[in-house]
Amino acid sequence: MKRLALLVCAVCLAVLLPICALADRIYFLNSDTQVITEEELWKWDRESLSFMFNEIFARHGFTFEPGGKFYNWFNSQPWYQSIPKVSDQTAYQNTTKLEWDNYHTIKKVIKEMEASGHPYRKGANSTLLSWTDFQPPGQWSLTGFQLIQLKTGQNLPVYSAPSASSWRGGNGKASVSTSGAVWAAGMENGWLQIFYEITKGGLRVGYVNAASLNEKLTGIGGLYFSYIPCQVTAACQLTDDPLQQVNTITSLRAGDQVTYLTTAINQRGQAWDYVETTVNGQTARGYVPSGSLDLPEDSLPNLESWSK
Repeated sequence: MKRLALLVCAVCLAVLLPICALADRIYFLNSDTQVITEEELWKWDRESLSFMFNEIFARHGFTFEPGGKFYNWFNSQPWYQSIPKVSDQTAYQNTTKLEWDNYHTIKKVIKEMEASGHPYRKGANSTLLSWTDFQPPGQWSLTGFQLIQLKTGQNLPVYSAPSASSWRGGNGKASVSTSGAVWAAGMENGWLQIFYEITKGGLRVGYVNAASLNEKLTGIGGLYFSYIPCQVTAACQLTDDPLQQVNTITSLRAGDQVTYLTTAINQRGQAWDYVETTVNGQTARGYVPSGSLDLPEDSLPNLESWSK
């Protein structure tokens, strides 16, 4: 608990993260106010760069195709407000020269990454950093979640999906103590989606029945998911820990059918797709590395004529 307290209290991590958090905004980089260099872009993975250049136009209200990963991601951001589809040209016209320059820089790096076989995501060809590699230690971070205060002394069963019949981690005994830190994302059918630190290290994302809490939750909104049927394109591990990847729910093979729910970004800037599937006859939700699914792309139209 002492280590977790340090994680929660530290504020210095902001200088270590490439994600910029300003009030209720979460940007990858301040591409609207500063020149982005190719050198810093090469520190990212291709999946994150695709979100990064779409973010430039999202700030101006670009409307993404419903159901896609960019639509789902930007609609979960409090700063985003789309404009009518017929007004997308307005979004392009309002994009500044600095933003267009950054857009072209990002696209250039993406093409070079694709040509060189650069890993699709961070850690694809290397061992992920441990939390001790970050000095000083900082707060756990996963998009969509916020630290909440619950009455202490409660020990609640945690399930991977919003149902007591769904797959449950920890050999069927996963639970969370409210005496420790708990982060929450929202409610679904009376279930609260949370993540918390587990004793063997790492985190677990799951659901607790809100009716079992000894308090009434306030200020917690509903969850928004896409529910897109799709296939796994590359063998991968399904995990309920998209930060440390300590816990494996199951192994997925190319061709396996899953339901895409949303995309999350962890504090290292890695993108993870949140999916629902079945494990041993039970509904299970977890994360796979973005790029492992045959999701429809929210590709922007040809923007070259709008470039300034």
